[in-house]
Amino acid sequence: MKHIRALTFDLDDTLWDNRPVLLAAEQALYDWLGRHYPGIKTRYSLEDMWNLRRDLLRQTPELHNDVTTLRKKSLRIMARSAGYDQQLVEPAFEIFLEARHRITLFDDVLPALRTLRRSGYCLGTLTNGNADVTRLGIGALFDFSLTAASTGKAKPHPRMFQEACQRANVSAAELAHIGDEPGTDLAGAQAAGVTVIWMNRRGMEAEPGIGHHAEVSDMKELLRLFDLNGSG
Repeated sequence: MKHIRALTFDLDDTLWDNRPVLLAAEQALYDWLGRHYPGIKTRYSLEDMWNLRRDLLRQTPELHNDVTTLRKKSLRIMARSAGYDQQLVEPAFEIFLEARHRITLFDDVLPALRTLRRSGYCLGTLTNGNADVTRLGIGALFDFSLTAASTGKAKPHPRMFQEACQRANVSAAELAHIGDEPGTDLAGAQAAGVTVIWMNRRGMEAEPGIGHHAEVSDMKELLRLFDLNGSG
């Protein structure tokens, strides 16, 4: 890994466990809607809300590139069908977004990121979601942050990785991407020709046809991969 000058990180399930975060955020939104717009809760269950977004994605695949627009569009549909004004969309989405940022970083994340910065690596984040590292209080640890919405394409499309190379002023061969999701992180990095590092915290089996250059189970293993020792 001596040739690597920049590293990009996926966020959800790479730097924190996102499953309980999203479940809690969905519940917070649903409870808020029930208190302020009870007609929506009468008409939609929590599962109905999930199914509505799934159906929207099937009908409009480009919304994969902008999950914020997807969520707001689903809120507009629910408001209209329950006879409410569209003005509920923005405050409702903010309720979700605030809860969506109540994350707990894995214990190994901050020490490792600080070590990588001290060691001179350019660091960035690439996400298909709407988590904001500045809002999370860790923005200062990164040189840039890219999203599917900002680049116009979601992983595994190579565009986000290509823009990351431009932001970091490195070639594809000098960039390593660290992520947990084979179908987006690994496949996208592979397509873009960057070094692929699988953050496999859950001990998943590799998916056929999706390669990676290295596999780590946590950030401590990542530091060892780069011959570094993290102490915070």
